[in-house]
Amino acid sequence: MPLNAGESGYGSAPGGGLAGAAGASETAPLLMPEPDPDQEPGPGHQWKPMSREALEAAAGGPGWRRVRCYLVALFWLAWLTMLAVAVAIVVVSPRPVGTSLKWWQRTLYYRLEPDLSPGAQAQGPGGVDGVCERLPHLRSLGIGALILEGVFIKRTSFSNLTVATKNLETLAQIQRLLIESKKADLKVMLDFCNAEPFALQDVAGAPDRQSNHSGKVQPALRFWLEQGVAGFVICDTDASYSGETLLEWRGVLEEFSLQGEERIVVVKQTRDVLHPPEGSGRSNFTLVDVVMKSILPFSDERLSAQEVANAIETQLQTQEEDVWPSWTVGGEAPHHLKKLLLVLMMTLPGSPAFEHNVENGPTQSKPLAGGLTHGETNETADANGRKAKTKSSAAALFTTLSHSKTREEALLYGSFTLLPFNTSSNFSSSSNSSSAPILAFLRSWGCVEFLVLLNAGPEPHRLDPAWAPSLPERGVFVASTGMNHLGPTSLHTLSLQPNEAIAIKLFKAGNYS
Repeated sequence: MPLNAGESGYGSAPGGGLAGAAGASETAPLLMPEPDPDQEPGPGHQWKPMSREALEAAAGGPGWRRVRCYLVALFWLAWLTMLAVAVAIVVVSPRPVGTSLKWWQRTLYYRLEPDLSPGAQAQGPGGVDGVCERLPHLRSLGIGALILEGVFIKRTSFSNLTVATKNLETLAQIQRLLIESKKADLKVMLDFCNAEPFALQDVAGAPDRQSNHSGKVQPALRFWLEQGVAGFVICDTDASYSGETLLEWRGVLEEFSLQGEERIVVVKQTRDVLHPPEGSGRSNFTLVDVVMKSILPFSDERLSAQEVANAIETQLQTQEEDVWPSWTVGGEAPHHLKKLLLVLMMTLPGSPAFEHNVENGPTQSKPLAGGLTHGETNETADANGRKAKTKSSAAALFTTLSHSKTREEALLYGSFTLLPFNTSSNFSSSSNSSSAPILAFLRSWGCVEFLVLLNAGPEPHRLDPAWAPSLPERGVFVASTGMNHLGPTSLHTLSLQPNEAIAIKLFKAGNYS
């Protein structure tokens, strides 16, 4: 009888490969056979690590390894090349380079004619005492230099000079003004325009009037430079405006400039065209530092609004780059265009020079009293109130423009672009009557642009939405003649009122400053 006969036969043992497993049998093999290499492994098969030769064979051989190394090296080389190209583009691409401006290029000039008469006149508002009291206020408004005019002009045919060594009191007044100006951080320049040579010589204490012109003037230059004068102003019609004289002046000025701040020469242009100094043999103006120009032509009568607009347009179209200009108003303009000219002077390339008698200019206004004074009517009080409000608005306009002028690169040394948007197709008027043209120009630096719009006519104008497609659409108001525009604005909705000037700071898309 076989040992495994029957389910419960005697001597039966469990099968299935494990002791005690159901259905096990003693006929199960005790050793697993070797797997067939051609047969796929089963679920419980353990993979063995491949040898190097097997790996290279599976990867396609040693050649593929070199190809992969070449591809990786090519990737990094291409990445480094693109990085180098990007850096090179940033380096060589045109970008604004900061210009190091000198003090006479950054400053605002104030032309002043003090009353140097001896006696009680010095106590008045135009005397030295009154001028000294106003110096801190002028400095707070942004004024950086004073130009003393009328000091060396011959007053009468009898050579009654304003300044002479015989008049020690007058000389002491000027020296006091120099000291007080230095305390207020204001530089002082002397106006030598139309001055007699012996007037300068008298101040310097050189009694020999028979020597040449340079011999008369050089002692005076040294005398005033030792007193702390920052420079001198001459006219283009003076005998001093010659190559030989200016070369000698430059030597004296450079000698004193080495001891401190630079001393300069300013030429006041009185002709329509400024010619180079006679005998200089040069086509440029390197012998002078600043050329003082007038925006309006000199006239015995008050100019009309149309004449003012034409003069402004002529100046905007004839910008020169070889000289540093200093702008003055020049001719007599209508009162309602005073603020428009102020905005123009502050936004043109160069340094503005304000006259001492400019209306609504940098003067200190006193507040009104609380009640009516003796003999004052309500109409007089209202007139005084309007006058005080006008002065306050003018002071706010001047302060805003002066602060913008000193801190905005676009207004300091930015490029100038006259915009040809003064035709009727770009501006719509409420009247068909002829009026002064609308003038516009840009001062650009980097991503910032200042747009200046001038309406010298009597009619309001609204800008055409498609008037300047290349300009940014939005900007922010910087200043206006009425100081009644604040905050952001859109050029598509901008409107110019009669006799109004507006300065707007534009930003290119994605850039803020």
